[in-house]
Amino acid sequence: MKKTLTAVYWKLIFQSIIVGALVGVVIGAFRWGLDYVTNSWLKIFANAHENNLWFVVIIIGFILISVISGLLVKKHPHVGGSGIPEVKLELAGKLSLSWWPTLWRKFIGGILTIGSGLFLGPEGPSLQMGAMVGKGVAQGVKQSKTNTRVLLASGSASGLAAAFGAPLAGSMFILEAVFRDFAPRVWMTSLAGAIAANFVVSNMFGQHVALPLHYGHMLPLNLYWHLVILGLLIGLLGHLYKIGLFNVKKLYAKITFLPAWLYSLIPLAILIPIAYYLPNITGSGSRLILSLNQLVSPLGWTVVGMLVVYYLIRLVFSIVSYDSGVPSGVFLPVLTLGAVIGATYGALMAQLGLLPERYIINLIIFSLAGAFASVIHAPFTAILLIVEMVGSIFQLMPLAVVAFIALLVDDFLGGHPIYDQLANAMEKTNSYHDERTGRQDQITLPVYEDSKLVGKKIAEIKWPENTLVRMIRRNSEDLIPVGNTIIQAGDMLVIEVDEGERGKVYNAMKKLQGVELDG
Repeated sequence: MKKTLTAVYWKLIFQSIIVGALVGVVIGAFRWGLDYVTNSWLKIFANAHENNLWFVVIIIGFILISVISGLLVKKHPHVGGSGIPEVKLELAGKLSLSWWPTLWRKFIGGILTIGSGLFLGPEGPSLQMGAMVGKGVAQGVKQSKTNTRVLLASGSASGLAAAFGAPLAGSMFILEAVFRDFAPRVWMTSLAGAIAANFVVSNMFGQHVALPLHYGHMLPLNLYWHLVILGLLIGLLGHLYKIGLFNVKKLYAKITFLPAWLYSLIPLAILIPIAYYLPNITGSGSRLILSLNQLVSPLGWTVVGMLVVYYLIRLVFSIVSYDSGVPSGVFLPVLTLGAVIGATYGALMAQLGLLPERYIINLIIFSLAGAFASVIHAPFTAILLIVEMVGSIFQLMPLAVVAFIALLVDDFLGGHPIYDQLANAMEKTNSYHDERTGRQDQITLPVYEDSKLVGKKIAEIKWPENTLVRMIRRNSEDLIPVGNTIIQAGDMLVIEVDEGERGKVYNAMKKLQGVELDG
C-alpha cells in the first residue's frame, strides 16, 4: 500500500509545528497587548466621567495613535486593513511582501488602533502576522517557493487559531476561503500549525472559549421557521454591509482636508462620544455579544428599540473604522452585527408572543454563523468557528440552516466573498508585475465539474505560454500526463510555471477553464 506521507511531507509538518508554536507566541503577545491597551482606554473614559481633564489625555492619545499607525501604513501600505487579501494574493503568486517589516508594523499598529476602541477585530492582523511568520521560517530553512506558500498557509491558519482559540476553524478557513487547495500537504500542515499555535496560547491564557454563551434548550422543530426568516434577514443585511464597506471607502478618497495616512483621525474623533456614553459597545464587539442575553431581559419595546440603535451604530461605525485604512479586521465586527440582529429579532418575536424568551440566546448564536457565511462566503468555517468559540456542538443543524440561507441570499443578490472583492480591488492597483525570472515554480489548480477542460485530451488544449502540466493528482494517485491523457472532473492539475509569471498564468487558467477558481 502506498504511503500517504512522504519524507517531504513529514518535514513540512514538522516545520509547520514550529511555525505554529512561533505564531502562538506572537499572537499571544498581540492578544495580551490588545487586552492591556483596551482596558487602559476603558479606565481613561471612566475617569473622564469624574474629571473632564481626562479628555485632554484622550485627544492627545488618539492623535498619537492616528499619527503612529498612519506612518506605519504610509511606509508599508499593505500593513493597513485586515491583511487577508494580501495573504490571498501572496498564495496566488501575485504579491510578495517582506515578512519582518510587515510583521512588526502590523503588531504595533494593530494593538494601537484595535485597542483604542474602534469597531475593529484582531483576526485579520493575526492571520497576516501568522502568514509572515510562516514566510520567515520558510526563508530561514530555504524552502522552495511552492513549500514557502504551504508554510505561509500554515502560519495563516495558526494566526487565526491563536486569535480565536479555534484550530479547526483556522485550518478550514485557509482551505475554504483563502488558499482553496485541499491537497494533503496543505490541510495537514495547516492543521498541525493551528494545533501548535492553539496549544501555546492555551498555556498563556488558559483553556477557555472565546465566547462563553451558554444555552441549555434545544430549539424545537416547530420553531424552525424563525431560522428561515433570520437567515433571510441576515443575508440581506450582510449584503448591505458589503455595499457600505466599498462605498464609504470611495467617500474617504474624496476627502481633501486630510492626507490619506491620517484618515483614522475621523473615526477616532467619532469614537470619543461613543466610548464616553456607550463603552460596552466599543471595540471588536465581544463584550457586547456576551452581554446581549442580559440586555434583552426584561423584555420590552424599549429593549427592541435600543438593540436597533446598537445595530445601526455598530453597522455604520465598523465600516467607518475599517475604511480609514488602519491595521484591523472585520471578523468579530461582522459576528457582532449578526449577534445583535439575532438578539433584536429574538426580542421582537418574544415581545409579540411568537417565541419563548429562553430561545433568544439560541438565535444570537445561530446568527453569528449566518453573518459570517453571508459576508465571507465560508459556511463550513462559520459553523466550525462558532462551535469552537462558543464551546458547544449542542445544535449544529440550526447553525447550518441560518448560515446556508444567509449565504444563498447574498449570492442571489449578486454578492461575492468580501476578501475576494478586496483582493481583486487590490490586484488592480498592485505594483507587483509579472516578469520572467528563469526560476521554476508550480501552481496546483482544481478541475471542477463544469470546467471546459473536462473530457479533453492534454494535447487538445492550448495551455498558457511557458507552462507545462507536470502532474495530475487523481484519486490519491499522481499521474504523469501524456498527450492523450483525458482530464476528468475532480483532477488537480500541477502546472509548472516561471516563478515571476504565477499571477498571469493563474488568470489565464481561470479563463481557460471557464469557471471561477476563486469560489
